[in-house]
Amino acid sequence: MSQRTVVLLKPDAVGRGLVGKILARIERKAGWTISAMELRTLDRATLETHYAEHAGRPFYEPLIEFMSSGPSVVLLVSGERVIAGMRALAGKTDPIEAGPGSIRGDFGTTVRENLIHASDSEESAERELKIFFPEHA
Repeated sequence: MSQRTVVLLKPDAVGRGLVGKILARIERKAGWTISAMELRTLDRATLETHYAEHAGRPFYEPLIEFMSSGPSVVLLVSGERVIAGMRALAGKTDPIEAGPGSIRGDFGTTVRENLIHASDSEESAERELKIFFPEHA
């Protein structure tokens, strides 16, 4: 089943020069297409909307600060079972627990600065699409 998902290559991925390596992994997946891509520094209002479910948690403010600390690459990726596939490709949030071959397993260093975000469900993907690519929603 063809789907669309939002992927964020976070400021640590951009700052460490890993964008090309991560994009290559996405592009190698047969049937997946990067439908839109933009380099942008995310503002607080956008991040508060995106991370609204985490407001009030101890990691919320440090997360907002980190995500607004530099540019991110915002992607719209389309393809067969791309939501579950991107989550598997990203790997577990904790890079120590993320498997080898996953982006976080191969390149991750910390739980908070974990290189990549990928929508976790069709509902999240649609909500995130409206936040980051309203022209494609």
